[in-house]
Amino acid sequence: MSDHPTPWALTEAPDGLWHATPLPPAGRVAAPLTFATPAEAIRSAPPATRWIWRSTQAVYPRLLAEGVRVDRCYDVEDAEQLLLGHEGRSGEPRSAAAAWARLTDAPVPPDPPQRTAHAAAPRAQDSLFEAAGLQDPHQRPAAPLPLDALLAVHADQARRHAATAHPDRLRLLTAAESAAFLIAAEMHHTGMPWRADVHRALLTELLGERYAGRGEPRRLAQLADEVSAAFGRRVRPDLPADVVKAFAGAGIRLRSTRRWELQEVDHPAVAPLLAYKKLYRIYTAHGWTWLADWVRDGRFRPEFVPAGTLTGRWVTHGGGALQIPKVIRRAVVADPGWRLVVADADQMEPRVLAAISRDPAFMEVAGRPEDLYTAVSRQSFSGDREKAKIAVLGAVYGQTSGDGLKNLAALRRRFPQAVAYVDDAARAGEEGRLVRTWLGRTCPPPAGAAEDGEAGIPQDREDETSGRPPSYASTDTRARGRFTRNFVVQGSAADWALLMLAALRQATAGMRAELVFFQHDEVIVHCPAEEAEAVAAAVREAGDRAGRIAFGDTPVRFPFTTAVVECYADAK
Repeated sequence: MSDHPTPWALTEAPDGLWHATPLPPAGRVAAPLTFATPAEAIRSAPPATRWIWRSTQAVYPRLLAEGVRVDRCYDVEDAEQLLLGHEGRSGEPRSAAAAWARLTDAPVPPDPPQRTAHAAAPRAQDSLFEAAGLQDPHQRPAAPLPLDALLAVHADQARRHAATAHPDRLRLLTAAESAAFLIAAEMHHTGMPWRADVHRALLTELLGERYAGRGEPRRLAQLADEVSAAFGRRVRPDLPADVVKAFAGAGIRLRSTRRWELQEVDHPAVAPLLAYKKLYRIYTAHGWTWLADWVRDGRFRPEFVPAGTLTGRWVTHGGGALQIPKVIRRAVVADPGWRLVVADADQMEPRVLAAISRDPAFMEVAGRPEDLYTAVSRQSFSGDREKAKIAVLGAVYGQTSGDGLKNLAALRRRFPQAVAYVDDAARAGEEGRLVRTWLGRTCPPPAGAAEDGEAGIPQDREDETSGRPPSYASTDTRARGRFTRNFVVQGSAADWALLMLAALRQATAGMRAELVFFQHDEVIVHCPAEEAEAVAAAVREAGDRAGRIAFGDTPVRFPFTTAVVECYADAK
């Protein structure tokens, strides 16, 4: 039995007032109560109430601005997106108004204009896969839904959850993602501590003084001059076409100006060009303009978007929050008397593969109190940790050529169920079948069925440090197989992370500690120094608890490497 009180539904009326009502177990809905603001409605209900509303992004920032936080919610629009995906209907409008229209056989309104992560933020912060098309909450028009309509949509979603093959899993995913939208809004409201004075000093140290007008800072100008001198003519190092042309004039053909391609070239322009590119990235992505735009009152407040990618990973709207250069992390400094608890999940995706594949040998290895790759290397690779790591990641990402094929064969002999799990996912993807994470997040069907509006499939996986989003193809079945092979692991890991964050939020609810940052497998908590040890313990327990809730009672452990520091840069 749950100790939580009866859920309440909350919606905005066309006249600007707010209607709320509790949902009794028998389903008999009382007459709605009317409030001037959503905060009044929240304060009128019992503590820890689970709130059913149209969209957390549309309601919760307003509540936080009024000093009101909620314990739990059910996000109708996020649930609709998960359910549509599960039903093989990705791309259909997911707004509450669209769900209501489908229920009543009315014309289905399109969703508000979408923007992708690439349009909203620097490309270097993208995940391995293209964003799923992010709705901009600032562009989303107010679309009040009558309370009876909201309740009908919620009831229909409950029926659709129950009709799935694993209803408890999908309900858990819906609850976890609803909690994630609460956490994302709270992190934006709180902000990450950021020392603007330290940041400015770093920029001057790295880039030199700023010239008057629009000229580049001194160090960049010097490097640009060195590049030009190496070619014997004026070259703009910030223009790739100009650089490629200059190398062609020197008898060197380049396909691009990527770092790994330039490093293979023997020419005096290469060293200053690489130095220029590195500093230019800092100048444009986290320079003085960025500081003026994004840091206010000692806080950096990016807009976090849970499930912004097809696999469920988070993205941010603007600010480049998921790609803060290591040197710039020196500006992330805890408040006086406070600390940053920086926690990285250790080998998260291989551990998730062990849990979802139910491979006995791999689960046993993933449960040992040691580095997972070291443990695997002792089993099949004569203690060669690097070779073991390449083999495990090759299984996940589909490396099937060269040494990768030989390493994969060794891994398959030792952990047959784990490798078969991703092989089956790849085969399902190649055949155009729906592929799901452990909790039920669904990979869209192949592109090409344009009438269904499905998303595309990445053609190639790129190095995640390159910042290059993969291309998409509608007919490359092998590409889809590589995508779905990784989708079941990376997506299940993203689902686990949602549960970990929710558990951590719950564990720190009685503290002054603040969740201020999250990306993929890393979380940062800002807390008073005296709470740091308890927060570190809460992170570890949250990881294990998330594993138990998501995957059941398995031997797999989900450890963290945790550092308690005053400055983010000191955690690495």
